[in-house]
Amino acid sequence: MNTDRLVIVDGVRTPFCKAGTELAAFGADELGRIAVNSLLTRTGLDPALVDEVIFGCVAQPVDAANVARVIALRAGIPESVPAITVQRNCASGCEAVALAHEKLSAGRGSVFIVGGAESMSNIPLLFPSSAAGKFSRLGRARSFGQRMRAFAGFRPSDFQPRVGLLLGLTDPVCGLNMGETAELLAREHGLSRAEQDAFALKSHQRALAAREKFAEEICPAFLAPKPAAVTKDNGPRDGQSLEALAKLKPVFERRTGTITAGNASQVSDGAVALLVMGERRAAQLGFTPLGALTAHACAGCDPSRMGLGPVFAMARAEAQCGLRLEDADIIEMNEAFAAQSLAVMKCAQSGSFARKYLGRERPLGEIPSEKLNVNGGAIALGHPVGATGARIILTSLKELHRRKARRALVTLCVGGGQGAALWLERN
Repeated sequence: MNTDRLVIVDGVRTPFCKAGTELAAFGADELGRIAVNSLLTRTGLDPALVDEVIFGCVAQPVDAANVARVIALRAGIPESVPAITVQRNCASGCEAVALAHEKLSAGRGSVFIVGGAESMSNIPLLFPSSAAGKFSRLGRARSFGQRMRAFAGFRPSDFQPRVGLLLGLTDPVCGLNMGETAELLAREHGLSRAEQDAFALKSHQRALAAREKFAEEICPAFLAPKPAAVTKDNGPRDGQSLEALAKLKPVFERRTGTITAGNASQVSDGAVALLVMGERRAAQLGFTPLGALTAHACAGCDPSRMGLGPVFAMARAEAQCGLRLEDADIIEMNEAFAAQSLAVMKCAQSGSFARKYLGRERPLGEIPSEKLNVNGGAIALGHPVGATGARIILTSLKELHRRKARRALVTLCVGGGQGAALWLERN
């Protein structure tokens, strides 16, 4: 066993852009390549020193199976270096870091390029299985008559594909889509539309104020053949207001719902790459890391209340390392929905929730607004699901250095009823 700490040397990300906009032409493999190439340039790392590449991706492109391997090879990583793609829904980027730590601890490498990539613009439309069979018969037809009979078998319904993105955002166990799970939390915890919109507005305001900070972690994505580059996130809305948010209609429950496009995370494209390694190996190579991974934990919960996953994961992380909410100088919690984030904040302070669901007498404690998502979150910045976990790790470490603070807690809810939590410490 290797007892060395895993340190995060540096990181870089592409801009995060709304699906269907500037980055829509790039697949997850190309977004990942852009991030990894920029990371290698920034750090000056010899690619031959990498032991493995680990990338999170939720909707792996059908034309780039094991997208981490495709990213690695196209970024110039030697073909002798293996690569693996991991998938834990929204926490996939965190899972890449956690897996690197486990490999380091097991003595199966000391230098890793990890991260996440997602092109939600390119999640495909899916034809029904009945149509697939008819297309197969058409492909096997040899004579003109066989082709005509195959064509005659098609019906209009065969050309009504299902939207892959919507299927992916629907839980097959509880039958609810992610927005419906947020509506459930809003009702159960008495979260008003006004509270949610105020939370969303703060996300935009903080993200806009942090644009110069984000420039430190963003690499440009060039739009060939145009001589232009995408250099900033396009989700934060200038001039966003409570009045504008209040005009938006509920998306998931038309009559009584409170979840709108304005108080939910944006469907986005983007990629993040991090250079992580053992602390001793970093010293040998002359790197001064951004920080170290102190602890990481995942936990399960009710899929219909998947948004509460961070509460369960934070409790498990505390049990592992002893760090409590008050020990965090900053907290990064992915804003899947304003209702979800507000519900987590309520449950973390609830003694009854702690006793009933966490098996402990003491609640986790307060998540102060002044510590939470100080540079905005996914409501403003967007949520390319496979990449977000790595993004909030990078953003929190950069912020610790600006503040000369010590510890950050990173946490996410996970579709399917899970949560992830990681403790990070500035070097």
